Amino acid sequence: GADEPTPATYAAWFDEVCRLSSDLVVEWMRVGFVHGVMNTDNMSIHGLTIDYGPYGWLDDFDQNWTPNTTDAAGRRYRFGYQPQITQWNLLQLANAIVPLTEETEPLEASLNGFAARFRDDYRAMMLAKLGLEVGDSAADDALIGALLDLLQATEIDMTIFYRRLAAMPLAAGADREPVSDGDELVAEALAPEHLGGAYYSLDDVPSDQRAKLDHWLRSYRRRVQAIGLADPARAEAMNRLNPKYVLRNYLAQLAIDAAETGDFSLVQELAEVLRRPYDEQPAAEAHAARRPDWARNRPGCSMLSCSS
Repeated sequence: GADEPTPATYAAWFDEVCRLSSDLVVEWMRVGFVHGVMNTDNMSIHGLTIDYGPYGWLDDFDQNWTPNTTDAAGRRYRFGYQPQITQWNLLQLANAIVPLTEETEPLEASLNGFAARFRDDYRAMMLAKLGLEVGDSAADDALIGALLDLLQATEIDMTIFYRRLAAMPLAAGADREPVSDGDELVAEALAPEHLGGAYYSLDDVPSDQRAKLDHWLRSYRRRVQAIGLADPARAEAMNRLNPKYVLRNYLAQLAIDAAETGDFSLVQELAEVLRRPYDEQPAAEAHAARRPDWARNRPGCSMLSCSS
């Protein structure tokens, strides 16, 4: 009939699905969420997070981590591979609707557009997590890439790292001349009052990684000072995008353990804290702590099965 969708309508719809899917995964990567079972039937055309059974949140930053025990061998659904899996899922959707669009070119353009959109939005998101805006793409990618390598190389809590970085004094001000590479500020970066609290074992961080962190911090600080970004403004901007509280796996398991005995107080407490994940909540400080050693390999705290 006259009101039936045309091939162009279906193509435009698919393009919108690609856009929404890119936006969704950028947000997953921003907060360290791992879906865990990204089969095509567990993805929504609305760009919503659904059917996340064996999901998890990064504790220590690891691009290769999957919370799904059934995915442990191939790690198809690992944290760092989620964008590629999303695009693969979109390809399967495109194959299914070719009869409706009558040609493949618009669908191919949308799939290519997904990759370009994700790349650009991921770059902007990562810079925003650092309190920065997009500048020179090559320099931006170098800063982001070096940071990701640093986070991957040592056992460091992603959520705590960004909050600690936001609190570091980096900007030049009235009481501090623009710094040079000889400045001792960055040498203090691994002290407990700065980034040290984000490391699971600061003493085990090898000297070469400390040197790389020092080098990265100098590059980051130069970027902050080049745009005249004051520390309070940077901290405020970063803390709007970097949550202090996430539903850490071990916290969820503790809440489940208590609930199974009829005590729902921790469930209610976590629900209240997570309504304001970016806010400082002094009474809930314990829920922002690193994963304890006892939870490192405990079932439910480190990995889940699809039927968990």
